[in-house]
Amino acid sequence: MEYRYIGRTGLRVTPICLGTMSFGSWSDEKEAFKIMDKSADRGINFFDTAEIYPIPPDAKYMGRTEEIIGKWLKGKQRDKLIIASKVAGAANGWFVPPTRHGLTAIDKFHIKKAIEGSLKRLGTDYIDLYQMHWPDTVVPIEESLKAFEELVKEGKVRYLGTSNDSAYGLTKANETSKRLGISRFESIQNNFSLNNPRFLDELAQVCKKEQISLLPYSPIAGGVLSGKYNGKFYPEVARYSDYLKSDNPRIKGQATRFVNEKSLLTTAKYIELAKELNISPVTLAVAYSKHFDFVASTIIGARTAEQLDESFAAFDLKLSSETMEKIEKIQLEIMYPMG
Repeated sequence: MEYRYIGRTGLRVTPICLGTMSFGSWSDEKEAFKIMDKSADRGINFFDTAEIYPIPPDAKYMGRTEEIIGKWLKGKQRDKLIIASKVAGAANGWFVPPTRHGLTAIDKFHIKKAIEGSLKRLGTDYIDLYQMHWPDTVVPIEESLKAFEELVKEGKVRYLGTSNDSAYGLTKANETSKRLGISRFESIQNNFSLNNPRFLDELAQVCKKEQISLLPYSPIAGGVLSGKYNGKFYPEVARYSDYLKSDNPRIKGQATRFVNEKSLLTTAKYIELAKELNISPVTLAVAYSKHFDFVASTIIGARTAEQLDESFAAFDLKLSSETMEKIEKIQLEIMYPMG
């Protein structure tokens, strides 16, 4: 098994991480256990979750994902596993999370409330990588980082990370940590895939220069790169089939960002490339997202244990320079299909 380090930390992780956002909604507890067992048997040591999971976020079952993982962790050797979780982002961000009455902020109060809840649900006394789920545009980053630093000093958190952030936000946080002499964000968890290569524009340079790791999520673009939306009809049991019918403009907007004319056209081209390589388009997509030197571990997800196989096939696949040239040609031909 290949291992990689996250940032400048001692966190030695597998190049594929198991994402758990479906546990408790699309995947019941029994299936979630199967997914985690199969992942651990394959050698995966890195599991990512969040206090607001499962998705779609709902106050009625928020936190259930961490509870399911906590049950699974009982009897396991905790120090063999790298567990990552996240504090819900600020309510002034891209949506209002259904936690703490919709008043979330990345301040000392909410960070402490969040970590206490996550530790209790997970049944552990520490989290290996604790991440800001998305930035706070009101609370100064100095205040946020000082609050996170307290968790590190208390031993509740080993290392810190951010998510859904910009080149400016990551750089600002990094320079602030240097100035204050406190723990920094060692990772950034952003959307990155064949259909969404925007990370390469600016953020990749920040990561490489500062030795901060990307943990890409949605490497198969929410299932789009599997090709399941490229048929005559959209599948009945699928996230964006549901989201496209939603009356919620934010949810519908997300769906149209992932499933649109340009994204389906590029997906069709990647399906043809995968056929040339005699692999699944899912395998191609996961292999692409872990290809880069600034990536520590790619976060995959599944509703069922059976869905893991095509992603696992990417463990031992390294894309050739010829294949990367073909991918880059598609990306230049149809630029930014997800906007």
